[in-house]
Amino acid sequence: MRVIASLLLAAGLVLSTVATAHDYRLDDVRVSHPFATPAPPGVPHGAAYVDIGVEGDEPAVLVGARSPASETVEFHDMSMDDGVMRMRRVERIDIPAGTLQTMRPGGGYHLMLMNLVTPLNEGERFPLTLEFAERGEIEVEVWVQGAREGSGDAADHHH
Repeated sequence: MRVIASLLLAAGLVLSTVATAHDYRLDDVRVSHPFATPAPPGVPHGAAYVDIGVEGDEPAVLVGARSPASETVEFHDMSMDDGVMRMRRVERIDIPAGTLQTMRPGGGYHLMLMNLVTPLNEGERFPLTLEFAERGEIEVEVWVQGAREGSGDAADHHH
């Protein structure tokens, strides 16, 4: 009986790890741990983050995204300039071959969910379709979670 209980516990731990590590593949492109941060009521926009790795010899170019969670999805790049946050929209995100483009709250690339349909509440999930030039589209499931939790979870899932 103790052996069975131990096996069940071990199986549960393995399954919970698999459940939290949501990775997606499109040819040689790996999309890892898509997450968004909660957006309180009255805030019309939200931010989503995803890690994109290219395991092949050809670069990937993210050229579009859409989700039923918002009217549109834009690519933005955030940087600090003399203590002032600068946000600029970009038309595409290039991911060189053999690299990992990591998106995190606080700086760099992110996906802006413009004109949210409803607020993003922690614990919810929504679909997001990413479009890559030369490779096509992939739909991922975005988990809404705190910025600190999302960043830590994403960092834990790269092998």
